[in-house]
Parts: sequence; C-alpha cells; structure tokens
Amino acid sequence: MRATSLTREQEQAEVIHRLEEDIIFGRFAPGSRLVEDTLMSRYGASRHFVRQGLFQLERQGIVLREKNIGATVRFYSGEEVRQIYQVREMLTRQAALMIALPAPAALIEHLSELQRRYCTMADAQDLRGIHEANDAFHVALFSASGNPYLVRSLQDYMNLTLPMRAKNLADREGLALSRRQHEFMIELLRGRDSWAFAQLCVDHMQYSKQDYLTRIGAGEREG
Repeated sequence: MRATSLTREQEQAEVIHRLEEDIIFGRFAPGSRLVEDTLMSRYGASRHFVRQGLFQLERQGIVLREKNIGATVRFYSGEEVRQIYQVREMLTRQAALMIALPAPAALIEHLSELQRRYCTMADAQDLRGIHEANDAFHVALFSASGNPYLVRSLQDYMNLTLPMRAKNLADREGLALSRRQHEFMIELLRGRDSWAFAQLCVDHMQYSKQDYLTRIGAGEREG
C-alpha cells in the first residue's frame, strides 16, 4: 500500500517514475501492450494516475498510444534508431566543441563529484540511481557549452533514446565502459584537444546504439 501521507502530485510522480523504470530497464519489452488494469494492480494506483503516466511517457516518446490498440512500449525500427542517433550525435559533437578548453576547475570538480556518485550507484547496482547520476553528468557537461537551447535539445534526445540506452546501465560490460569513458572525458577537459574530446563524447553513445540494433535485428529479420 502507498503511504497515505503522499500528496496527489507525489502519487502521480511515483506512478510515472515506476512505469518509466519498468520500460527503460526492459521489464516491459519494446512493442509490449500496457494494459491499464494490469498497471493499476502492479502499482496500486487509480486509473486516472495510470492514464496520466501513460500520457506523460507518450510525450517523451517512450509510449505509443493508437486507436483500437491502446498503449504500447514504443518500438523503434533499425532505421529509426540510426536516424535518431544521427541527430543526437550531431548535437553532442557541436555541444562538446563549444566547451572552452582547458575547462574551469569548478566544472571539472563538479563533474568529478557526479562521477563519484555514478560509481557509487554502480557499485550498489542501483539501476535508478545509475540512470539519474549518468544523465546528471551529461547535462552538467553539456551545459558548459553555454547554449541552454542546445542543452534542451540534447535532453530531448536523451529522453527519446532512453529505451535504447538504459538497458546498458544494467550491463556489466557496458557500465564499465561508460565509467572509463566518463573518466577520460574529465581528463580531456583538462587539456586543449577539443576534437578528441568531441569524438569521445560521440563514441560514448555507440555501445548502447549497437546493442539495441543487435537486439532488434533478429526480430526484424524474422518479421
């Protein structure tokens, strides 16, 4: 039972939080139907809150709602994945190149603290904590570009690719690679090679993209 002390806003946020977590960590696979009655029972929530949660995740591009079908976890084809990442890579490279190097000591210290938090969550195998610390690291990093509109666009694409990339935060090999690349990013921020730094930022997202393409590849071939 959910604590009665929660406000309606907190109850709604909890439903969205749990539904998003179930999707991005693969408990509901791409293409799976999201039946309201099942979700109500799973989360102990009212139909209103479940519907609002589905609506919110539809806005983020994670859920698809269609007439006579209902809500499903959004499935992206291989071509859609490649196109989405193409845009995300262009935005990432541009933001990285706009960060003046060597970076200020305050930025490096802030990123180092976020990286320590990320590693702590990884060691604890706290999937939600890993996800939140990872995104906080990247938002803080790209905010140093000085262009809030570019950062907002990057955040939109980070949200759009959540079902594609979050699974790797639970993958030992993918998580270890992510941690090493974060550390290398911080080191490159101390230097002056903007192109090497920008390329690393682009390379950083390739593991999850290729993993998702591999996972859906067999299904597309069978189809």
